[in-house]
Amino acid sequence: MQQKVETYIQKHQLLDHEKAIIVGVSGGTDSVALLHILVSLGYDCVIAHCNFHLRMEESDRDEEFVRELGKQLNVPFYRVDFKTTEYASGEGISIEMAARDLRYIWFHELLQKLDAQAIAVAHHADDSIETMLMNLVRGTGLRGLTGIQPRNKKVVRPLLCCTRLELENYLIEEDLDHVEDSSNASTDYQRNKFRNEIIPLLEEVNPSARQTLYDSLLRFEGNLAIYQQAIDRIKEQIIYKTAGVIRLNIELIKQQVHIPTIMYELLQPYGFSPALIEQVTQNLDAESGKIFYSDNYRLLKDRKYLLLSTREETATDSYLIQEDDTELTEPIKLTLQKMTVAPGFKVSKEKECVHLDAALLHFPLQLRHWREGDSFFPFGMKQRQKVSDYFINNKLSMLEKEHSWLLVSGEDIVWIVGQRMDNRFRLTDATKEVMEVNCQL
Repeated sequence: MQQKVETYIQKHQLLDHEKAIIVGVSGGTDSVALLHILVSLGYDCVIAHCNFHLRMEESDRDEEFVRELGKQLNVPFYRVDFKTTEYASGEGISIEMAARDLRYIWFHELLQKLDAQAIAVAHHADDSIETMLMNLVRGTGLRGLTGIQPRNKKVVRPLLCCTRLELENYLIEEDLDHVEDSSNASTDYQRNKFRNEIIPLLEEVNPSARQTLYDSLLRFEGNLAIYQQAIDRIKEQIIYKTAGVIRLNIELIKQQVHIPTIMYELLQPYGFSPALIEQVTQNLDAESGKIFYSDNYRLLKDRKYLLLSTREETATDSYLIQEDDTELTEPIKLTLQKMTVAPGFKVSKEKECVHLDAALLHFPLQLRHWREGDSFFPFGMKQRQKVSDYFINNKLSMLEKEHSWLLVSGEDIVWIVGQRMDNRFRLTDATKEVMEVNCQL
């Protein structure tokens, strides 16, 4: 058993022998086996025990048992008391969830305090099977069918290669005692219902149900690895990021074998629910302009792209620039410098930089979004043009229009920032002072 666990640890690179390991020990079969195996393999272990005070004298009995186990194995013992019921009531969550939250918060505090490498917990193969079934009932993708993962950041699970029966036999072989948690027999908790009722029913249908489910779980892990490789390749083709906007190529999406699956993989990481993703999928051929929201992102249906950007709930529409200002950092970065025209002076041809006749500017200047009816004289032209027409002629997407900023002097547009300046503010032979404005979008 010990060698089996060590092989699993090495395969998944869970632990090393350089630093201490926080081991969560309740006193039950699984955690006692985990601690004994790790100590026997030569790992530097520290016991972390939580007293949730949920089972009267039984909780105190468990604590005392784990304390004595630490003495027997010569392992440092740390413990903590929790008012679990009060915490659950205050947070509006179940007792089971409250205990989990409190446990892991303290484990991580202890991890930092002791400068340990990881937190080892005693989840095993049967726990992973239960998790797979629970995820399946809730509704899950392929990831949910892979059960519990061997690592979640600093939390590691070295016993996922072992069944509960193997751990029970290990305690018998090593003559190790443990304590029974009476709540494990209860069906109040969802996991226990799967453990004590549903899986035994499956075993009536197929006596090898546990092994069959575990074998399937391992196959799903392999399937997921292959699936993820394919998804990553497809994402590289479809996703294009520029200037804070994520573009999803609609035509390439529509070429995929199973569009709903691709849409889920594209949008779920940005907080879009399955129901909302289905709505977006149904609107791939709809007219431009439809908008969908997740908690932190907005998705705009444009002509050729789905445009993703963060939601800016508190964005200000207008910013003032005083005559002595040399820099603006919000909402975009602008630098301003006044200079005298000298022989050999060259006017910028870069979109990010304009040279304006300083004498024609009236301060404070204003930086704002475009508004319906705005118009200007595009550089090199003597006729007025609506800003909206300029956007259409230059094929800007709706999102790009919304992200465009105008530099305004009085009532006149000086510059569609980063795009086109107004012809009225160009330099002439009469220009004596130049205002150089640079932008960083």
